Amino acid sequence: MEYVTLGRTGLRVSVMGLGCGGPSRVGQRTGKSESEQVAIIRQALDAGINFIDTAEAYRTEAVVGQAIKGLDRDAIVLSTKKSTWGEPLTSQDVKTSLEASLKRLGVDYVDIYHLHGVLRHSYEHLLAEIVPTLQELRQQGKLRFIGITEQGNADPGHEMLQRALQDDVWDAMMVMFNLLNQSARERVLVRTQRKGIGTLVMFAVRLALSRRERLHEVIGELIENGQLDSGEIDVQYPLGFLLGAGGVVSVPDAAYRFCRDEPGTDVVLVGTGNPDHLRANIASFARPPLPEETVRRLKHIFRHVDSVSGQ
Repeated sequence: MEYVTLGRTGLRVSVMGLGCGGPSRVGQRTGKSESEQVAIIRQALDAGINFIDTAEAYRTEAVVGQAIKGLDRDAIVLSTKKSTWGEPLTSQDVKTSLEASLKRLGVDYVDIYHLHGVLRHSYEHLLAEIVPTLQELRQQGKLRFIGITEQGNADPGHEMLQRALQDDVWDAMMVMFNLLNQSARERVLVRTQRKGIGTLVMFAVRLALSRRERLHEVIGELIENGQLDSGEIDVQYPLGFLLGAGGVVSVPDAAYRFCRDEPGTDVVLVGTGNPDHLRANIASFARPPLPEETVRRLKHIFRHVDSVSGQ
């Protein structure tokens, strides 16, 4: 497993992180038992993955707590989140939620505590009213670094993060980036690198990059709205050119490697409740970079796309 330094946090983190949300939620949504969910997390840790991301909204904090119980706390980087949708947050909401998260995780502190799924219209309130509370909680030792995550489906053009990058309060950002929508490259990643903000990539693989039928739907939408040139892509096999290039074994394999090697990305989050799927993803992260020609082609084909998340 490869490790990098997560921006100005100084944390040494695995480039592959285990995401405990998404469609699977480490198997919770697919009917896996608690012991099976714990086994997936332990499998990831045994493979050298030391970055685990969860959230109060995922309802997987407790199973993460079970999986890390008795392990060396300093060897694990824990990331969790406070939901921001619904009624405007208060300082007490955040304090109560963090205490509950710590209890479920069975720890005294989290390494990164994010404001979760922030939209542009709520950003100013959170900056003015909630960030001071997060800074207070950091002084109390209950969290080490402050993060913020966007809503990939609702904000595929990264409007909120572009605003958040104007403020020097965020140690980490979670951004939607994949080979279909690469707009974060110029809008977010260039600036996070400049400011030393640790960057976590979500949506590297979602439905469009794991299910052929959904990929065809997304490609059709992009051609229809003028963000994709049908003359530059095989509409029947839109990503078929990836297979075999540089040892690529599948579209998800290429998608993870594309994100991993994008300048400015630190951790690429991968979520699954299937042991075989997890092993396949770990193998992807062990493979070499995609061929330069393949990367150039992907950048060219999808250069105008900023309207889809890959879901």
